[in-house]
Amino acid sequence: MSADMMRAVVQDVFGGPDVLTVRPVPRPVPLPTEVLVRVHAAGINPVDWKTRGGTGMAGVLGEPPFTLGWDVSGVVAEVGFGVTTLKVGDEVYGMPWFPRVAGAYAEYVTAPARQWARKPSTIDHVHAAAVPLAALTAWQAVVDTAQVRAGQRVLITAAAGGVGHFAVQFARHLGAHVIATASGARHPWLKELGADGTIDYTTTRFEDAAEDIDVVIDLVGDAHDLTSTRSLKVLRPGGLLVAVPAGVSPELAQAAETAGMRVTPFLVEPDGAALTTIAGLIDAGEVAVEVEETFPLEQAGAAHARGEAGRTRGKLVLTVAN
Repeated sequence: MSADMMRAVVQDVFGGPDVLTVRPVPRPVPLPTEVLVRVHAAGINPVDWKTRGGTGMAGVLGEPPFTLGWDVSGVVAEVGFGVTTLKVGDEVYGMPWFPRVAGAYAEYVTAPARQWARKPSTIDHVHAAAVPLAALTAWQAVVDTAQVRAGQRVLITAAAGGVGHFAVQFARHLGAHVIATASGARHPWLKELGADGTIDYTTTRFEDAAEDIDVVIDLVGDAHDLTSTRSLKVLRPGGLLVAVPAGVSPELAQAAETAGMRVTPFLVEPDGAALTTIAGLIDAGEVAVEVEETFPLEQAGAAHARGEAGRTRGKLVLTVAN
């Protein structure tokens, strides 16, 4: 393959995992203030397979063809004019361009230098690629949006997933009392991460087991058994529901107002500075990163099928040989 080309996972139509194919595409060139990153690993997130199927961020990306993926860990291969914070050879990780096309399922990615951060030094590229989108979602929901404080009671739904396992750790880091929902098999692990209490959603409705909650970080949404609406029942008066996956419907907003609760929609955005802080927590041993399984770039479809099957502990990651 010529130097101006690279391998990338491309989809030409919306559809199932089989629409993801690897083929040569032009290698991107960094513009001023951008860096070119040689990708070592790319994280997979639910928004990826939702977008592949025509929902998720499909409305932002428009019609295919395009290359999915927003989680990247790799090495700076080239810097554009004006970049002073990074240099060739730096190991970096990031969530570039979200929700616009980033093209992380590829051998190279370009993005503004300040959307990247130096990779945590204590973990490899596979684990670093599992961090950006999930950890930034958790950080921006728990720290920036909810402004969780020590002593508060925080309920996190789907706590064993990519975002959830970071949210548990960040809330605990801030001194909150954390209650996590997950299947029973995940409870010992979640307690190791810092959950003070756990609820098995397969046997118990969380509103029957939790009360006096200051903040709910809902990672399930009303599309699944009205989880967001049910979350209002466990909040203290004036408590806050952060509805992550599906936003706030008019019905949910009205229910929150009637109940005297607060509710807010949420969407993650690139934040190199926050990733630097998160890297520090990882390197200090305060935050762990869970990767359940890796797949080579050529098996992106199989990775999506695995993710869509559910019950993933932590993250799935694509490895990129280059």
